Parts: sequence; C-alpha cells; structure tokens
Amino acid sequence: MRKFFLLLLLGLFVFLKLSPITQVFSEDDINSLNLDQINTKLSELQNALSSSQKATAPLESQVASLQTQLKGIENRVAAIEVDLAEKKKFIDEGYKELEANKDVFNKTVRDYYIKSYFFSPLLIFASSTDAANVTRLIVYQKKGADKDKDTITSLALKLVDLENRKAKLEDEESKLSSVKDKLASEKGELDKVVKGAKDYQATLTNQIAQLSARQKDILNQRLGSLNIPTTAYTSQGGCSDDRSVNPGFSPRIAFFTYGVPNRVGLNQYGAKGRAEAGQNAQQILQAYYNADYTTGYNTGINIHVTGTNEYGQSFDTNWNIEEYLKHVYEIPATWPAEALKAQAIAARSYALSRTNNGANAICPSQSCQVVKQEQNAQAWIDAVNATSGIVLTSGGNPITAWFSSTHGGYVFSSGDIGWSGTSYTKHATDTTTGSASSFSDLQSNAYDKGSPWFYCDWGSRASYNKTAWLKPSEVADIVNVILLARADSSTNEHLYQTDKANPAGTDTWNEDKVRQELRNRNINPYSNVTDISVNADFGVGKTNSINISGDGGSQNISGDEFKNWFNLRAPGNLQIVGPLFNTEKQ
Repeated sequence: MRKFFLLLLLGLFVFLKLSPITQVFSEDDINSLNLDQINTKLSELQNALSSSQKATAPLESQVASLQTQLKGIENRVAAIEVDLAEKKKFIDEGYKELEANKDVFNKTVRDYYIKSYFFSPLLIFASSTDAANVTRLIVYQKKGADKDKDTITSLALKLVDLENRKAKLEDEESKLSSVKDKLASEKGELDKVVKGAKDYQATLTNQIAQLSARQKDILNQRLGSLNIPTTAYTSQGGCSDDRSVNPGFSPRIAFFTYGVPNRVGLNQYGAKGRAEAGQNAQQILQAYYNADYTTGYNTGINIHVTGTNEYGQSFDTNWNIEEYLKHVYEIPATWPAEALKAQAIAARSYALSRTNNGANAICPSQSCQVVKQEQNAQAWIDAVNATSGIVLTSGGNPITAWFSSTHGGYVFSSGDIGWSGTSYTKHATDTTTGSASSFSDLQSNAYDKGSPWFYCDWGSRASYNKTAWLKPSEVADIVNVILLARADSSTNEHLYQTDKANPAGTDTWNEDKVRQELRNRNINPYSNVTDISVNADFGVGKTNSINISGDGGSQNISGDEFKNWFNLRAPGNLQIVGPLFNTEKQ
C-alpha cells in the first residue's frame, strides 16, 4: 500500500513539475569522514598494520600514530552513530505527521481533481446574471485549486523525501555496522602489534644492557678519540662531509650524525643563527632554557680557577666573576653581539652554579669552560660588560647553563641524555619553524645549519682517500654481527673491529667466520647490502630504526642497537656520535 501511495505521489510530483526541496540533513552537517571514507582509511591502516607486523621490530612511534588514527576514527564513528539516530528520529516523526494528515491529503486530492476536471465557467454563467459575481467565483475557484495543489505538493514531497531519507539511512546503518565490526577487528590487531612492539623493545633493552663493561669502555674510548668539539671556538677536526669525496669504490654507504652528542642547553651555532635572524640575547636564552632572566646578581663573587687548559696554560688563579668571564673563550668574538651576550650570560650562570657562588674551584678546560690567561677580544669584553649581573636562575639560584657547539637542530633536556633531570633544561626542535618533519627540513631550517659539525660522518681510515665510506659488504658484516649477538650473546667478545687487536685478549672473528657462525645457528647471513634507509622521530630528534635489504633478506634494526654495534665493529675510528643520524648511499 505504501509503495502504491508513493508511486501516486511521485506521479503527482512529475505532473505538477515542481523543484525538489532542500534536504534538512546536508553533507555539511558531517564535518569530517563519511562511512565510505572511513572504510578506505581502515583499509589503509590495515596495510600499515600488516607492514608493521612483518617488521622484525615494529616501531612504537608508528604504532602510536596508528592508535591515534584509530581513536579518531572510533570517535568519528560514534558521532555518525549519534547523527544516524537523530535522522531516524526525524524520519519516524515525519511518518507520524503524514499519518495524521492522511485524511486531509485524501480530501485535498479529491477536491483538486474535482476543481481541475469538473469545474466549468459555463455553469457559473448559467447560475449567475452578474458578470462581477462570475469573475469573483472564477478567481475563488482558481485560488482554491491552487491551494489544494500546494497542499498536495507539500505532502507529496515530504513523503518522497522521507522515503529517500529512509533508504539512505538503512544503507548508512548497514555500512555503520560493517565499519564497527571492522574497527573492532583492527583494534584487536593493533593491540597485538602494541604488545609485540613493547615486548621487542623490552628484549632490545635487555640486549643493550648486556653490553659488557669492557664494550662500554671501548665505546667511550673510541668516542673520545674523535676529539669532538664542545665549543664553537675550537677549530679541531674529527668531523667531515665526505659526500663529495670519492673513496675509489661504488656503491658506497656512510652514516652522518646531526650535531654533537651533548645537545643540552645553549646551542652555540644556534645562538649565532638566531642572532642573525634578529633575536636578542634574552630571546635566544629563552629558546634553550626554562629559567628566569635575573638582573642585578652579585658581581662581587670571586672564582677560583685551577688546572690546565687545552693550550697548555696552568692556572691557580682567583678572579672576580666579571673579570673571569673576560678570559672565557667559548665562541668566536666575531659573531653577532646578541649571540656573544647570550653566551656571556650562560657562561656567568654556569660558573656561579659550578662553583656554588665561588665556594668551589672550576677548571679552565672544555671539561668546565675554556679560559685563557689573556683576555678575549674587545667584542667579547663588551658583551660581558653589557650583561654584567645578568644570570639565569631557577628558584633564585644560578643554573648550570650547559652549552655545546652544535645541537643538530634539536635541544635536549639533561634527563634526555642520561644526566640528572633538571627543570631548567628543555626539549625542543631548534628550527625557524619550531618543528621538523624530515631531514631536508633540518637542512633548510635548523638555526645551527651553518656549523661545520651540523651534518658529519665522523672518523676516517687511512685507506679509501681517508673517508668514512663503507662498502656494502662491510655494512653487511655489521648487520651480521648484530644478528649473531642477538642469537648468542656469548659471542660478543669475538665481534670487535677486525683492524685492531682484540681488547678481550681472544680472537676477533672476521666476516667469513661471522657468516659461518650464523649458518651454524640456522640464520641466513648477509654478504651484500643492496638498500638501506632510516626511520627517524623528527619530533624527538632520534633515529628509531635502520631498514636493511640484501641477499640475507630484510631486517629492521633499532637505531640504538645499530649505533652501538657499528661503533664497536666499524673499521678505523668511524663512529656514529649522536641520537639522530642518517645514511647516504652513492
């Protein structure tokens, strides 16, 4: 009966040639994803989950991103569910209203057809002798027919619209049910991946913790041999950019670190970049510390300097704090004045904190901060004078205002690098945009991009044009060492670099021996690496993992694990020195 009624109304709709009415629930009311888009998004997430599950070490950052996306979809589904309930309520109320107007509709249709097909002006003329009365009767009849026509049209369109809405609602409810089932399935799969990722990370943490004390000492010694600069004033080497240097073989692979290991506090080259961008000393310091910019601090404190600096000068000297600062050599005096002022305030704060306001002594070398017997250049002295009595404080006390030459686009808190946590150090992205999403972002926007130590392959060896380039087979050997150490930690003492004596007093296994030991454990070794890429967390500033492909298959190795074993196994004094590193292949 309803179908017949609908067909009748549709016929009247066509007959009357009226335009459709505007829908009450427009698409603009749904501000984000619709159900079809959600299905597409869920399929994309399923593919991402499948990829993560296939990886040896699913990345927690990737999993967290998937969780965020699924949570957003879950919230969107809930909103759509509420919207569908409102639509259903509206439709039900519409049908009730139509039912109440059913008698009106039937009578109006009857009257309309009577007035349209049986009305004749001759009948009016036959019953009236007055032309004016005839005219009024015709107009009255016409208005009545038009009113009936409008009533029929309104009711017809309302039912047509309700039927269309009902059909669309039923389709959306069907899709919603499917989406909810799929969403529940995806969440279940994601929970498995999260658990797997955490289990893997726990295993990895234990494996890293198993590094012997000897291995840790070796890592520290090799790092120290690079003479990594802690001050922008020095011109010492250790870092290079070999991208334009041919080692004499190809293909070739090298590992480039962003910045130097200590990224806490003032980034000296970053301060230079910020000063060149127009920032003043206070703005520069606020970018690197969570501390109070305090003026009028006691300038009468004496600083006792004892020890020997990098220039062979010995000290057992007492200087007033302001005089002491005039002998500090941490950044070139040719740099912008605001950068010099920022460094002077940081150096003053550091000295006062390190000595407990003069109660203890301070060394004159990079282990503290570099000073010389002679005063620095006039531009530096001017910066010291201009900032006299200005100190960075926390709780009223001077802070240990750490600084280093180059941060590589990021600022770390003291707790981030394993030091004691402090409230006045911060974690931030040190770029002109305040963020980074790729290595190219850092290369373009980091405030310290002008530093010679911003992007370096650290170390070298006598052969291959004294570069840090490695052959694919040498990278394959490092991967094999990692696989063997994972499988059997008792082999660790045999896995040091092959071009130096074994520090454990035993034999070091070469590439062939490592491959054979893997085969003995039913593990497929690599002889060649054909592709290598890096996954980095650009919010944190750390390399999360290395993806390796070659004749041994594909491996996903955490950034920390790869860096540790690279630094133990790589030839010469090649090193990855910081948390964020990239790979270059030519």
